[in-house]
Amino acid sequence: MSTTLGGVQRHILVVGAGFAGLYAAMGLKDAVAAGHRVTVVNQESFFQYQPFLPEVASGTIDPRAAVVPLRRVLRHCRIVIGEVTRVDHGAREAHLRTASGDERSIGYDIIVLAPGSRSRVLPVPGLAEHGIGFKTVQEAIYLRNHVLAQLDVAASEEDAARRRAALTFVFVGGGYAGVEALGELEDLARDAIENYPDLDASEMHWLLVDAADRILPELPEGLASYAQDLLQQRGIEVKLGTRLDSAEGGVIRLSDGDAFPAETLVWTAGVKPSPLARESGLPVDEQGRLLVDRFLRVEGIEDVWGAGDAASVPDETTGGLSPPTAQHGLRQGKRVAANIEAFLAGDPFQPFVYANIGGVCSLGRYKGVAIVKGLKFRGFLGWFLHRSYHLLAMPTWTRRVKIAMDWTVALLFPRDLAQLGSLGRPRDPFERASGDQAV
Repeated sequence: MSTTLGGVQRHILVVGAGFAGLYAAMGLKDAVAAGHRVTVVNQESFFQYQPFLPEVASGTIDPRAAVVPLRRVLRHCRIVIGEVTRVDHGAREAHLRTASGDERSIGYDIIVLAPGSRSRVLPVPGLAEHGIGFKTVQEAIYLRNHVLAQLDVAASEEDAARRRAALTFVFVGGGYAGVEALGELEDLARDAIENYPDLDASEMHWLLVDAADRILPELPEGLASYAQDLLQQRGIEVKLGTRLDSAEGGVIRLSDGDAFPAETLVWTAGVKPSPLARESGLPVDEQGRLLVDRFLRVEGIEDVWGAGDAASVPDETTGGLSPPTAQHGLRQGKRVAANIEAFLAGDPFQPFVYANIGGVCSLGRYKGVAIVKGLKFRGFLGWFLHRSYHLLAMPTWTRRVKIAMDWTVALLFPRDLAQLGSLGRPRDPFERASGDQAV
């Protein structure tokens, strides 16, 4: 590889450090060694492995094991913590808001847009006030604390209606995120409730709601039906073809006419791409995803590349578009890096080609479904394949070892049921103490 293109050192800006952005930045080591510069802008100082969020929520995995510090794995890059709010490609500038709240801009020569996606929140009355998302490690930790706190509330509540509301857990969205989070947290609550002599597991009401006619649309219908049957055998109610109409006042109202109070509403009903590309005037599809060609370049605009959930990436194997999955995102990131290095060297590009090998889904401890290269697995084998695949896909051996150790501890010892809800309000004790008037 030649040191520079035309003797010019280039500044490469990578926006986002999800699967696509992280692997794009990791793959640009040779470009840095050749004298080019790489800057990564991300809202957090870490990469989070989202498929492990359900086990973070259930306490099976330590939250720190499911995240990777960017400065540890991207030593060859400059890391800027902040959010890119707009890209002015004509001026080769990205405008951003830093972690301290300052507004500034960063110049670049080549940009990789991989800002990812965010929860697709519909205008349902009461949802913004009462719903809990499930896309970040912070939300997973909060949800664990919240579920355990509801058991404490129910155990001390004398009013029967309030007790039922505290023990009612509603999940909206039957994709991977919703099903896995529900499966793990129901396991957690079932273990925890054994420590409450005044509560019984039969008092809990776990409900999965989805507007589609089946759960897990990413998997074959037979595996999805098996997963639904397994959830129902555990006493989890599954309502399909049903929408959340309202959550005002903490009362869940569904499109089938059912209405009941619930203190827990988890929203996992899909994602939408980051609006960055649209707001920057770059070409997007009807969903707002950045339009890129088979090489992951934005057609008609030099030096702009895209990958991940926020990009509309052609799928060479199906003739359609690549789905927004981790396995596609990380491979797109690798291909972007390889093609940018080829560009810097004056070499030809290679198209992004990846054939989906299948899918895996955990349904809680020792239960899962999986399809790998056409072979279907259920129960323990499905659960084992889910863990094995994601363990191998986790970046860095340090994190893999930590996760394996967490799993080993979970096998040998009872589940850790500590809940630290006050972490969300760390100054409360000090503020109360400050309000005390010494006599």
